[in-house]
Parts: sequence; C-alpha cells; structure tokens
Amino acid sequence: MSSSVKTRRATIISVAAAAVVAVVVLFVVYQNSQSSSSDAIGGSGYQHVSGAPGAGTAAPAFTLASDRGARISLADFRGKTVLLYFQEGLSCQPCWDQIKDLEQNQAALKAAGVDSVVSITTDPAELIGRKASDEKLATPVLSDPDLRVSRAYNANKYGMMGEMRDGHSFVLVGPDGTIRWRADYGGAPDYTMFLPTGKMLTDLKAERAS
Repeated sequence: MSSSVKTRRATIISVAAAAVVAVVVLFVVYQNSQSSSSDAIGGSGYQHVSGAPGAGTAAPAFTLASDRGARISLADFRGKTVLLYFQEGLSCQPCWDQIKDLEQNQAALKAAGVDSVVSITTDPAELIGRKASDEKLATPVLSDPDLRVSRAYNANKYGMMGEMRDGHSFVLVGPDGTIRWRADYGGAPDYTMFLPTGKMLTDLKAERAS
C-alpha cells in the first residue's frame, strides 16, 4: 500500500472519528437541554418548569388596564413582593378558581413573604371586570389583549391554546423588581390549570432565590 493511500485512509478515519465525537457531544447537549426544560422540579407533585425570564432577572416593566378600569403598573409594587399569576382568562374556569383559592389562602401567602397577587390574562378589561365581579374577586386582574406583556414574560408558552393565550404561570417579583422565583405549570402533557395554593407554596419555598 502506497504512503498516499495510507495518508488518505488515516485522514478519513480521523474525520469520521471527529464526526462521531461531534454527534455524541450534540446529543448530550440536547439531552441536557431537554431535561432542564421538561423535568418536574420541587416537591408539590405538580409537573412544572421554570421559563425565562427567571430568577435573578429584572422583571419586565408593564402598565395594563385592570378589571376595575384603572391602569396598574409593576412599578406600583416597588418595595413589596408581588406574585404575578398569568392565566388563560374567561374560557378557563379553573383559572378563576385558582384566584379564589389564592384569596382564601392570603395568610399562607403572607407567611411566605408574598405581599400582593396580580393576575394577567388576554381578554378585554371590560369582560374581565364582569367575570371578576361575578366571581366576587378582590385580586386585580389585568388585561393584556395584544400579548405584549405575556410575550415579554414568555407566559404564553404553556397553555392549551398555543401561544395565543397564557398558560398557568407564577412569577414572584421582589421589592427591587428582580424575579425571585418562577414556575410554569400549564404546559404539556398535563396542562395543569389549577393547583392548591399550598402546593404552589411548597415549590416556592423550596425553589425561590433569596
């Protein structure tokens, strides 16, 4: 066998080996990214992920119309810890039941360091107002009809209606405007639209950033 043939064979073998290594590396990276975005975290027993922006990130600012006609900004809660609850809106009764459950567990929320709760959905403020009144809710529910805020938080990635609606996401924003904790419960395959507040607090206490 000539030296040129040997050289070509060695080159082919080296290239093939490098390709195999590259495929293995890409597979490992892919597997790690899949597990980090789909595995359950926390001890509540409810499947959830933590989307982006997540803990340690400045919470995107917003000002939206509320169910009561006023406009409410995230900046209004500076100096307090506020829990943002993104939900599917008028067509999702479990989402409204979730708000009721949060209100019924205000003492537990306060004990966990949550000063206020604000819900955000995509329906018009007038219709949200009627629904909130019918449900006798005190929690502010904000209207985000063009999904501008929902997209800023990527909260429309976890619902049953695709990206046209929010899912079931909780984002805890600290007094300084930094996200301290996030959990998105509404994604496939379970599409959780309601979980007991106590279960949510179990995850919050275990996962929140100081």
